[in-house]
Amino acid sequence: MSEKRRVYLLDNKKLSPETIAVTFAKTSRSPQSFDQIAQELSDEKSAQFHERWVVGYGHASVAEHAVLHIAIENVSRLAIECLESNRLASYTEKSSRYQTWDADCFFIPDEIKGTSLEGVYSSTVSALFQKYHNAIPLLQATIANICQATSKPISDREVHARCMDVCRYYLPAAAMANVGVTINARELEHALRKMLSHSLLEVRQIGQEIKQVATSHLPTLVKYADEVAYFKQAEERTTQLIAGAHPASHSKNWCMLLDHDEQFEHHILAALLLRYGQGDYAVQENKLHGFSKEQQQTLMDILFGRLDAHAMPLRELEYSFFLFDLLMDQGAYFEFKRHRMMTQTAQILTPYYGYAIPRLISDAGLEADFHEAMAIAQEGYTQIAATHPAVASYVIPNAYNRRLLASCNLRTAIHFTNLRTASNAHFAMRRVANRMAEEIRERMVLFKPYFYADPPETWQQIEAEFFTNPIYP
Repeated sequence: MSEKRRVYLLDNKKLSPETIAVTFAKTSRSPQSFDQIAQELSDEKSAQFHERWVVGYGHASVAEHAVLHIAIENVSRLAIECLESNRLASYTEKSSRYQTWDADCFFIPDEIKGTSLEGVYSSTVSALFQKYHNAIPLLQATIANICQATSKPISDREVHARCMDVCRYYLPAAAMANVGVTINARELEHALRKMLSHSLLEVRQIGQEIKQVATSHLPTLVKYADEVAYFKQAEERTTQLIAGAHPASHSKNWCMLLDHDEQFEHHILAALLLRYGQGDYAVQENKLHGFSKEQQQTLMDILFGRLDAHAMPLRELEYSFFLFDLLMDQGAYFEFKRHRMMTQTAQILTPYYGYAIPRLISDAGLEADFHEAMAIAQEGYTQIAATHPAVASYVIPNAYNRRLLASCNLRTAIHFTNLRTASNAHFAMRRVANRMAEEIRERMVLFKPYFYADPPETWQQIEAEFFTNPIYP
């Protein structure tokens, strides 16, 4: 007689994360139920298990069952970038779109405390915060007047949201924020190693503090996390290799599709046939070559026709590849980096690629003030970067453009496009998402009718409506 099916939770109020991890690990060799296994374990026995199997024998997947929820407060947005670069974790942070920063809510790095550069740094960041606060009432009034002139009713809440969408361009990377992190022990160990090897002292300090608090619940699984010479040498040796080289000229195109798999539609459809059929990939290719237009259309309908807003498309769409060279303002990048299923390589934050000017800045009569703010930031950066290039990035506002390389598959691109072209997405992200979608769509033959932005608008329309200047004139 078969056992009755059971589905239940292991109580994380009664069991430590390490004990839960061992409970799940032991099921591979024990006929007992999970709760029976858990009853036989203690924190000491769990620690011994992890020392032997995870640390000693490298069975790291066991550590994925130990999960922590870590609250991190009053850290710079620049430091948050490193923390959120870990793919297999969940993050929620203070939003510059919906909250207002206090005038003194910025981080001062220890690298320059007590030096002559501390005054330069503090005056630069304070000036940016002052201009940020001065702009808020002017932008609110401008938004209300524009809506009144067009007879479009608007709530105070919406006025505030639109205002902050623009005011955030003044905020420097030194602005402090809070972030909540949900992460398993295996990923946390990797995250800590990256943080403890980072060029910024703040990031290394945060890594040490996270390790300290995590060790109270994961006494075994993260205690060996330390700096990694491999990570440090990659930055140091590459920087030395290019030291003294003059900045090379660069393309004025802010979104370039550098490379893609020209057969991606063919690969996806053949993979779909393989999933539900029999025979190897070559068999599926032959079937596909013999399909009529009607049969191909049926495959299109299977992939896209019944896909609703809450469903992820089939994984076969991942048999595709797109490589982009992108330039976007730092505010947009801070949202873009959350799409961790992409592979992203961002350059250090500098003032060398110019800055975006939101049209509402000009409409509010703040353009001269905005240029002044950007000039203050660039001057502060230049003085600090002569001694501390990494630290200098703290003073760069969200308006400045940042270059990055990003690769993704079609499944990720569909998710990104659906999310970031929506009407409630920030206009800077809508411009990027629409441009990337357009580049991908131009390479499509069969999939073109199914890959589009919603609502339908072009990146050129967004640029004309929301920006005074294009990314490059």
